Amino acid sequence: MNKLMQRVVTAVVLLAVLLLVFFRLPPPAAVGLIGAFIAIAAWEWSGFLEIRAFAGRATYTLAIMAAMAGAVWLIPAHVPLLPLLWLSLAWWCCAFVWLLNYPTRILPEIGALCGFLVVIPAWAAIVALLDLPERGAEYVLFVLVLVWAADIGAYFVGRRLGRRKLAPRVSPGKTWAGFVGGLVACAGAAVAGAWWFDLPALQLLAVGLSVGAVSVVGDLTVSMFKRNAGLKDSGNLFPGHGGVLDRVDSVTAAVPLFALEFAWLGWLGP
Repeated sequence: MNKLMQRVVTAVVLLAVLLLVFFRLPPPAAVGLIGAFIAIAAWEWSGFLEIRAFAGRATYTLAIMAAMAGAVWLIPAHVPLLPLLWLSLAWWCCAFVWLLNYPTRILPEIGALCGFLVVIPAWAAIVALLDLPERGAEYVLFVLVLVWAADIGAYFVGRRLGRRKLAPRVSPGKTWAGFVGGLVACAGAAVAGAWWFDLPALQLLAVGLSVGAVSVVGDLTVSMFKRNAGLKDSGNLFPGHGGVLDRVDSVTAAVPLFALEFAWLGWLGP
């Protein structure tokens, strides 16, 4: 089985699992399974930090899991979600500037902090969306569709037309043509989402394009940390796809912005 076919088969299996989790399991069970998935991503992030001992990596992973549990308890009952989402936006803007200046050595202490900034806002946004009483699971699936559309559009357009590299020092395979192709695919998914959710098309198109663009920043940022650590993949859990972080790198940037924009537009309810 070639690599492309591996990726397709793995993606289909993951989609089936996600549909089961979102639409068949009780919300607490769905949140627990997604939390376990993200905990694996936190373990993989610890591999970027020059931590070799199992105990050190486990300690870092447990610290992120404790922060995840704290976020579930605090948000939104005791602390509003929006400040965390704005913090996430600020972080991804900083990450974009960082990408422009790479290569730079990333100190383990800074990398450890960045792991929290990558994981916790995305986790909090997913939990908040799933907690919505009517279409929360659909919104989570929709933002995943936006990310997948951007990824698929970038892959096929980049292979066909890609010439000029997007970020050669971070991810040599990505091209400007692929980036534009991804945004076009993302725009199509956003327009379809406007019909499905009965939301204003132009506003949702703007959301879709911004989410698609920031998803690329998320992808490149994780690639930057992998390159800094001398790793090709964050792990090998999924055949043809690498580790969990290799699958959710774009999502970690996309979900907080999606939730922030939906809240700003008043689409998440009171």
